[in-house]
Amino acid sequence: MERELWKSLYAIAIELDKPRGHWKYSTADIVLVYLWCVICDRPMCWAIQPANWPSELRPFCLPSQATLSRRMQHADAQQLMTAIENAWIALAGLTAHWIRIIDGKPLPVSNVSKDGDAGYGRAVGGKAKGYKLFAVWASGPLPLAWSVAPINTAELTTAHQLIPELPGSGYLLGDLLYDSNKLFEVARIADDQLVTPKRGGLYSSLGNHRHSRARLRSIELLKQPFGKALFRFRRQIERDFANLTSFGGGLACLPAWVRRFPRVRNWVHGKLLVNAARWFRNHPNVHAVESS
Repeated sequence: MERELWKSLYAIAIELDKPRGHWKYSTADIVLVYLWCVICDRPMCWAIQPANWPSELRPFCLPSQATLSRRMQHADAQQLMTAIENAWIALAGLTAHWIRIIDGKPLPVSNVSKDGDAGYGRAVGGKAKGYKLFAVWASGPLPLAWSVAPINTAELTTAHQLIPELPGSGYLLGDLLYDSNKLFEVARIADDQLVTPKRGGLYSSLGNHRHSRARLRSIELLKQPFGKALFRFRRQIERDFANLTSFGGGLACLPAWVRRFPRVRNWVHGKLLVNAARWFRNHPNVHAVESS
């Protein structure tokens, strides 16, 4: 399956690459070698060895490890990966989805890791050291917006940054951690209605201070059959995160060679693209509709 996924990534990377400068290796050359590492769960030093490539996929000339590492930190590589991401979001029609879900997934590293960018905070089953992927999904192959931060970063902090980036409008579903008047206002300004459980219980007192109109609407929605049915869709993000991790080449625990924030972000970005390639491979009708 690795070969088929890489071929999908190759086709779109070559199409979207914009040649710049006079480098020996184009941005697509660099990104595609890196994505071969990501698909195969191997470090960059592994992918620069010709013996580790199938003969029909191996580039004519492979970069050195220093070149690959340096160029992957360059803005051009990140811009190309983002362009691939945006093209696939548009192809899948995700911006038209009016139900979005926001949540985070811990990405732990060893507790004795010397990674100075990793944080120490809550994870599944207790405390852990590492990072966290924050994402807003609308189902489909990719999140509409995402970011990586130290694991001790508050959900509200990241949500304030992600929500204004969301295209279109709709209902944004979150868990109890996102029940904040300020966040409801951020979502309202972005033309989204945030819907979260109410702290203290749905029918508990609101107190005497002012509340966002969007928060009051969320509370009323959850008292109605429509709101209750709507909020049940929040479970979809658990399936989205599961699909991202539950296949060979998916986003499992961060390997030992992925440390410090720039490497972690590139690795997560690569895994999101690999998952999207897998999704499109399993949904060929999406391409057929686009072609027609």
